[in-house]
Amino acid sequence: MKTCQGSTCSGGCTSNQINTPVSTSAMPPGRAEAFSSVFAIPKMDCPSEENLVRMALAGTEGVTALEFDLATRRLTVTHSGEAERIEAKLRPLNLDAALIETAAAKSTVGTLTRFSIPKMDCPSEENLIRMALADQAGIGTLSFDLRKHELSVIHMGPTEDILGKLAPLNLNAELIDSVPQGNVPLARPDPEGDASEARTLKVMLAINGTMFVFEMLVGLIAQSTGLIADSLDMFADAAVYGLALYAVGRAAGMKIRAAHFAGWLQMLLALGALGEVLRRAVFGSEPQSSLMIGVGLIALVANMTCLVLIARKRDRGVHMTASYIFSANDVIANLGVVAAGLLVAWTGSPYPDLVIGSIIGLVVLSGARRILMLR
Repeated sequence: MKTCQGSTCSGGCTSNQINTPVSTSAMPPGRAEAFSSVFAIPKMDCPSEENLVRMALAGTEGVTALEFDLATRRLTVTHSGEAERIEAKLRPLNLDAALIETAAAKSTVGTLTRFSIPKMDCPSEENLIRMALADQAGIGTLSFDLRKHELSVIHMGPTEDILGKLAPLNLNAELIDSVPQGNVPLARPDPEGDASEARTLKVMLAINGTMFVFEMLVGLIAQSTGLIADSLDMFADAAVYGLALYAVGRAAGMKIRAAHFAGWLQMLLALGALGEVLRRAVFGSEPQSSLMIGVGLIALVANMTCLVLIARKRDRGVHMTASYIFSANDVIANLGVVAAGLLVAWTGSPYPDLVIGSIIGLVVLSGARRILMLR
């Protein structure tokens, strides 16, 4: 069996082939009966190989569910028709796939489950739920009713697993009912969508990277903690988009890790911005209101552009939804900087600037906490 040191595939793995006996149940042609087939795939030990297998089988007629076990190099496929045609799809991947056994599937019928979520009353909570469930195995579709505070999920597998994902969000999610539903379709690869997603992220990466440098320089000149905090937020967002770009087309676990890394980065930079607010509150500052207002408006236009771009693709995975949440936070922060600049001009006091710097830092901390809650 193939073993790998560490969590990534680096070509330093050694392979010892295991000859596994094959036991295949007879399957008369033309029957629509559902089967569960187990395959041994000795060279499948990383998320990248899992993704290859998903892409190879996504277009196969009759395949309704895939279950991966990377630790034992096993793949369980729920399907109709003969198992040999699935094996034929796996063979060109050169992962030494071999059919172990085929048996009648216990059930390929999905479940429609409704949840009551009293604290879900705006798009931000909807986005948070989408992120929490984006990579949950067996999820078919999600339907949100913000007016009734209800979520409907078509899925395979235990309802308790979904409720376990919702509980840490502290939205008071409760089960309403579950009823049998039709088969849950297997997600298909979307290379054109991935390419479009990558182009969007590159544009957003360029916008946020440029604005980070610009806002930081002007913030230091203007002695504005609001602009400095906002520039650090821009830097964090640039990192988020870079990480999301890295996650495009990769396995679900990779997207979760990218989102978590971005969340930790957001938290560190937010703490740094709050530290700068404290330093200037102790030692004093004289923020220039005209620069705060002008640069705040430029940053607002930049972030509104990013928000429009990412809004169309926020349902393409946890990494993209995280990017949407960060962009929405940025728009709020930019409005705060402009308002603080107006108050500084009106009162002649630096305190509005210190207050908005603190608020932006806390908003970034909140966004980081929400991302790190994802599992």
